[in-house]
Amino acid sequence: MALTESVTLNTGSKMPLLGFGTWQAPTDEIQQCVETAIDVGYRHIDCAWVYQNEEGVGNALEAQIKQGKIKREDIFITSKLWSAFHKQDEVRPSLKESLELLKTDYVDLYLMHWPWAVPNRNKEILPKDDKGDCIFADVDYVEAWKAMEAVYKEGLAKNIGLSNFNKFQINRILKEGSVVPTVHQIESHPYFQNDDIINFCQSKGIQVTAYSPLGAPQRPWGKPEEPVVMENPTLHTLAKRHGKTAVQIMIRFQIQRNVIVIPKSVKAARIKENAQVFDFKLSDDDMKTIAGVDKNWRACGMDWIHYFKYWPFSENYSE
Repeated sequence: MALTESVTLNTGSKMPLLGFGTWQAPTDEIQQCVETAIDVGYRHIDCAWVYQNEEGVGNALEAQIKQGKIKREDIFITSKLWSAFHKQDEVRPSLKESLELLKTDYVDLYLMHWPWAVPNRNKEILPKDDKGDCIFADVDYVEAWKAMEAVYKEGLAKNIGLSNFNKFQINRILKEGSVVPTVHQIESHPYFQNDDIINFCQSKGIQVTAYSPLGAPQRPWGKPEEPVVMENPTLHTLAKRHGKTAVQIMIRFQIQRNVIVIPKSVKAARIKENAQVFDFKLSDDDMKTIAGVDKNWRACGMDWIHYFKYWPFSENYSE
């Protein structure tokens, strides 16, 4: 059965609340993972050029369509513009590359992955100087946004949005752009609930997607002394009460906040388990209990490039 509970975007498009994340999914496993997800019922696949595995996602979609299991219009596909392609004449070619890899004529949602830019140096993800420091490019994210508006108007992306922007930056897009973003994708999990930016976006008619909803336990820059969200005893107590896992509690928490959520796993049993979140409901007291475990701990802050122009987490920007 397809998991079709959805939110309505400001364009009228329907976006499934539960999506399948593909960050860190190995290239030799991603096709099987996505096919498993579709078989389980996922109808929303979250991708990005920088994940370097969009070809495998495309192979999975092509196989499932050829087998008659789905039609293209059944699947909501998200991709993201990487920071090396923010110049106005680079946005469309980058999207076209993703479309070719994904084997589709359009994406349902195209996000600007970060507001900061890096030089396009042979498509390096994070170019470095002779000292080994990452280098940024002085390209205004509004320039990139206007080019994204063009691919939206062309129909290559049915919706466009943002990722990892702060309120000041979102307001610039709203004031200087001609298309209101449909979605803002941000880090959110019980230890970093990010209520302020979620409430702000929802007040502007922008839906929110929570990435790393399990706290990104496999992030490559993680340190042994950092917290592991899934081990929180409060979450395990709630899980036991509901006959669920702590992970399912974490996913359900986002859904009940009307936040789109994109957990990832490469294990078939876990992919199925992560989808079993529509057969129970957290009480108001449960939601308050989870709200109480917030540590304001960001797992994916990219703080080693805090000196980048337009790095979004350097200040608590106001409107």
